[in-house]
Amino acid sequence: MASGCGCGGSNGGGGGCGSSTVVDSTVIEAGPGALAVELEPPVQLIASSEQEWPIISVNAVPISPEALAQELQYHPAADREEAMYMASRALVIRELMQQRIAELGLSVQVGAGEHQEEAATRLLLEREVQVPICDEATCQRYYDSNRGRFHSAPLLAVRHILLECAPDDAEARSLALVQAEILHERLLQFPEQFGELAQKYSACPSKAQGGELGQISKGQTVPELERQLFTLAPGLALKPLESRYGWHLVSVDQRIEGQALPYEAVATAIRTQLQQGVWQKALVQYLQTLIGAADIRGIRLQGADSPLVQ
Repeated sequence: MASGCGCGGSNGGGGGCGSSTVVDSTVIEAGPGALAVELEPPVQLIASSEQEWPIISVNAVPISPEALAQELQYHPAADREEAMYMASRALVIRELMQQRIAELGLSVQVGAGEHQEEAATRLLLEREVQVPICDEATCQRYYDSNRGRFHSAPLLAVRHILLECAPDDAEARSLALVQAEILHERLLQFPEQFGELAQKYSACPSKAQGGELGQISKGQTVPELERQLFTLAPGLALKPLESRYGWHLVSVDQRIEGQALPYEAVATAIRTQLQQGVWQKALVQYLQTLIGAADIRGIRLQGADSPLVQ
């Protein structure tokens, strides 16, 4: 049961400190039914900046301002120009794929939960994007070259005292730091008082267990605190640690280092990772081929000269 302080401390001392974040893929991203791929860094549209909406066409088929306005919501960016480029690129690629589907006369069988356009796009990519399978030897070579990446996460048995303050309240943070430093000095002299001080001063529910969080592994605490925690040696941290929730006085009671993982334990994950990379590269090359064969006006996109096989 996570607490408001993000440390994951609970009445049961179950451990943790926040939640993990998920890393996303930037290769395919667009609005419903659209497909956009990172082909190149954003560049300016050819169309005049005096126009509210760029004039773009794909093989003489125009991209309407209404479609651009709808697509813009799926491309947050630093400014409108960048968002407009990303939305325009997504719609150009979508139109290219729809034209290719029509050119090939693909007969589409819609699967469960699919829209007609999604099913057609899936069939097109299955037909035209050929991806070699990563074999066992390739996966083994990757493992041998990157052994340092394949370790189980360390485990820490941790106690903490949270002096809570809002992340945007500079005055409160300064005062909390002063209090944390005073408590830190006291703990250096009387480490046996950690539990007593946690019950008296901590804003985390773990104070009921004297600040004990249980065993913590990576991904169980907020990132800014995790980066500091996993560098600590056993014992009281040399100084208070800061997170978005305030200042933490931390004692590492036990540290269990991670162990090297055998190839068999990570082979599936390696194959999935390598296969995804191969797929992304093949997809980008295919879309560049579509772009290179098309008459696209109003936006600059990187294309390839290789002809498509009918």
